[in-house]
Amino acid sequence: MGVMIIEQQQPAVARIEDCGDKDKKKKRRSSRRSKQNSSSLPGLACSSVSGQHEEASKCLQIGNMPRGCSMSNQEGQSEEPNVAFSSLPTMHIGKQAAKSDAAMKNFSKSCPTPIEFGEPANLTRNMDVVPSHLVEGQQKHFFDPHWSLEAVNEALEKGEVFQATFRVNAHNRLEAYCTIEGVPVDVFISGIPMQNRAVEGDIVAVKVDPPTLWTRMKGSAGFSNSSATEDNNPLDVAENVHDNFKGKDKEDVDCGYACGIVGDFSSLHENGSRIDNTPSAGTVYPESSGAMNYSCFNGQYLSDPVTFQECSSSGHNKFMNAVEKLCDAIIAFPFKRPTGRVVAIIELSPRRDAVVGFLNAKQWLSLRENCKKDSRKNKNLVPLFSREYIQLSPTDQKFPKMMVPVAGLPDCIKKRLDDGDATIEMELVAARIDGWEEKTAVPRAHVMHSFGRGGEMESQIAAILFENAMFSAEFSPQSLSCLPHGTWEVPQVELERRKDIRDLCIFTIDPSTATDLDDALSVEKLSVDIHRVGVHIADVSYFVQPDTALDMEAQFRSTSVYMLQGKLPMLPTLLSENLGSLNPGVDRLAFSVFWDIDLSGNVIDRWIGRTVVRSCCKLSYERAQDIIVGQINMDSSDITGDGFPQLHGHFKWQDIIKSVRSLYEISETLKEKRFRDGALLLESSKVAFLLDDHGMPYDSMLSERKDSNLLVEEFMLLANRTAAEIISRTFPDSALLRRHPEPNIRKLREFEAFCSKHGLELDASSSGSFHRSLEGIREKLKDDSVLSDILISYASRPMQLAKYFCTGDCKVNESEWGHYGLAVPLYTHFTSPLRRYPDIVVHRILTAAIDAEEMYLKHSKILDKVNQTKEARCFTGVCFDKLAAESEEGRKALSAAALKHQVPSTEILSDVAAYCNKRNLASRHVKDAVDRLYIWVLLKNKEVLISEARVLSLGPRFMSVYIHNLAIERRIYYDEVEGLMVEWFDATCTLVVSFCPTKRMHRRGSPGKFKALEDVAWVVSPCDLKPAADESAPQNGDSSLQCQSLDSVSKPGGLASEIDAAVFPLTVRLLSTIPVALHAVGGDDGPLDIAARLYMTSYFK
Repeated sequence: MGVMIIEQQQPAVARIEDCGDKDKKKKRRSSRRSKQNSSSLPGLACSSVSGQHEEASKCLQIGNMPRGCSMSNQEGQSEEPNVAFSSLPTMHIGKQAAKSDAAMKNFSKSCPTPIEFGEPANLTRNMDVVPSHLVEGQQKHFFDPHWSLEAVNEALEKGEVFQATFRVNAHNRLEAYCTIEGVPVDVFISGIPMQNRAVEGDIVAVKVDPPTLWTRMKGSAGFSNSSATEDNNPLDVAENVHDNFKGKDKEDVDCGYACGIVGDFSSLHENGSRIDNTPSAGTVYPESSGAMNYSCFNGQYLSDPVTFQECSSSGHNKFMNAVEKLCDAIIAFPFKRPTGRVVAIIELSPRRDAVVGFLNAKQWLSLRENCKKDSRKNKNLVPLFSREYIQLSPTDQKFPKMMVPVAGLPDCIKKRLDDGDATIEMELVAARIDGWEEKTAVPRAHVMHSFGRGGEMESQIAAILFENAMFSAEFSPQSLSCLPHGTWEVPQVELERRKDIRDLCIFTIDPSTATDLDDALSVEKLSVDIHRVGVHIADVSYFVQPDTALDMEAQFRSTSVYMLQGKLPMLPTLLSENLGSLNPGVDRLAFSVFWDIDLSGNVIDRWIGRTVVRSCCKLSYERAQDIIVGQINMDSSDITGDGFPQLHGHFKWQDIIKSVRSLYEISETLKEKRFRDGALLLESSKVAFLLDDHGMPYDSMLSERKDSNLLVEEFMLLANRTAAEIISRTFPDSALLRRHPEPNIRKLREFEAFCSKHGLELDASSSGSFHRSLEGIREKLKDDSVLSDILISYASRPMQLAKYFCTGDCKVNESEWGHYGLAVPLYTHFTSPLRRYPDIVVHRILTAAIDAEEMYLKHSKILDKVNQTKEARCFTGVCFDKLAAESEEGRKALSAAALKHQVPSTEILSDVAAYCNKRNLASRHVKDAVDRLYIWVLLKNKEVLISEARVLSLGPRFMSVYIHNLAIERRIYYDEVEGLMVEWFDATCTLVVSFCPTKRMHRRGSPGKFKALEDVAWVVSPCDLKPAADESAPQNGDSSLQCQSLDSVSKPGGLASEIDAAVFPLTVRLLSTIPVALHAVGGDDGPLDIAARLYMTSYFK
């Protein structure tokens, strides 16, 4: 596919070059001026390239269709969405170019300067401003045709294109990024035409441009936040923070500015999608100095004289594959980002089937009334009833607006539209994308049902679950039939084949509200310096047999989804809260791991096997913490009073207290040893909500994990490591492990550079040195906990996602099996089978390994002899007997056990791992979205919240601020605001905002485009401020904000706040602390959002 040439528009191109020079001169006049220019082309009400961009232009919306609706009379008119666009006037670019020097600028919002064009061929690089169907002499197609499947496969084999995951910038839908496996930098896709109808999450075939056309990498040159381009989300670093901590209350954590910390933090807690290496706001497209001769080589159009082979640091190897060549080109051009275009969609994103949005009912009703009026005037006109379209605006800004056939709407919605009910516009609807053809500017969608009013919590939660394809229905009768009914007891056959440890002091430590108890602990003192620690995990695999209806449904759900109120369980309640849960006082089946640990934290010996247990107590984290800190001891008089859990069996509280303290001491030793061995900890405060009797949030506070949480985590980590060692050794091609890749090098270097600039020493050469450096930074910033939390959050940004994988998968080299955050070579998930399907699979593989060991020892006639003195363990012990495993008898035993317990093949296990990775990510998306929803509801109820914020990034157009007591980041745009004067000093990265209430501002050619002052700053009169009731309220920068109630501001009219308003002129620098006013927006009238404004005071108000 070549680039489309507009041959007959030569004069227009020359004119555009001249306009580009003029714009460059304008830019020099004032650095505070935005690069926005509105189009003056007749009939084309396009938004400016640096403003909020609609689909291709505002003229493509239904609301801008002429009233006559005469296109409905055309015979054979297609029922595609573009029928609404067919009456647009013809635009003659050659005649109109002189009237607008901006309408055809060949750059997206991220470009700070105009681009000169040497040849008309480059005009089609970004047709998002002037679509090709509006150019005289062109066909009415918005996009190039997609390549055929055969052509894509052939090109992939030849290395001419790359398979990639398509992601869209949430702040600017014109910018997208393609993640190619094995390539450290994402490929930048600029403009809607280059995206070629791909949507968020699609697997696409991308063709990469030659290096001479690549954009500049963020930080490679001076840049400013002239536009909102960043969507750099903190990546999930689950295990390196606290991987296996209890899922019931665990917070899973698996820039285009002139000045700022690395990247943009504004999407924190906003979504979980990964946009890697997003560009700076100063992304500059290389200027073309005439026509280029292109040749195709290994998937790249190369402009002479530069080729990937010449760019390669090892270009002598002409057989190097395309990915390696692209990586070498990236190394050769370290300050440039690869660019490209989508040529085909290989696999459609599941998000296409789960679109949530609002129908633009008022627009449609207005159009209908206009058509009716015109039809009354002209009896020959046929009304649009059978072939109408209504516009759908998705709540996710990454998706384009869509056209929905009215005839295909659900009957209840269609009836309300027919009745003229405009309130349907306030309801969230579920939709799916049916198609997107070359000739249509927007996709065609189909609405399935309504969730209800957008401002109601129930509707929003239902929409969140729908967007993430969460299965919330009841379990099927077939699944439930797989479980025993009535009173269940441990079968006698299980008592005979398992180790009976019901007389051991075993107890659980969980959140007080937990009902699915899948792990328990025990400890025994064997000698002065040796303790035997036991971890006991619910044997869920006993009830969930392979290939049963229950197994298939559990695999489909993959994980339990925990929300603030309730959960979506992976397993039926009968199993997760009864039969499989390690409830106190009842016999349960378990998988147990025992370690003999010395005083230095070394494991001297271990045993793993199937057991029968009986928990004696259900401890909460709070009670365990009280024991650790000494608030509960053996001399406590009220130890058996109300609020204390019931003890079962012959055990006393002294036994529990002694065990908890011993476990805590051992866990501290293990933790110290783990960090000495190179583990990394990235953790900061989390937001906790306080709910009323109706489950609505009325306040929030910051919380941190306690020692009791860390105690449990330490032994869960050790159990997971043990399970990973055993299954990877016994079944090297069929083990399900979890790996955590090393961090993104470029982002890590950026963070290092920032720390160095601010006098903070950081060594990120390894996970261990990284951890020690961060500990030093924490100590240095102990008096500024807000900045410390910010830096720790930014330190997590280079981290990549931890993923499940199959050891037999040839795509994953053995050198990549390790876990960076934990600094261990092997890791898996074993300790939460009630809420994670991969743990059930690991249990099955472990069962096969244990049975194979027993079969091998029995056949070798060793078991009976050794049992008299010491139990032999050749596969599951500390020392693995490789010779035994590779012997003929060992292979037979392992094969028979794998067949008996249905250990999955490499292919099946790889598919299971990939699916579980997707569902695990989706569950975190749900949790994050629900947390954001609760913050929104909290602010909605309060109307306004005054808080302190730290300036993370700063530039002439907007700043990014971090609100610590909500752990969120917001942007404040202050360019072109009525009544505000903004001065930006680039040399010192300083912003000065002045209040000019009497000065009216106008933009030539587009009056009324300036933002209202109240949208950017909440300016109050000092006379309206009341003294704070609490004189001991925290001052600016005081970290005690985490304990402060959010109810710090009364409703407008009589303001009382612990936070002082700032005064004009406001001088802002990087990391400054400023007061902001937060309020909730959206709900019934659009997507949910939290808006931040400057909190200012002035007598001129």
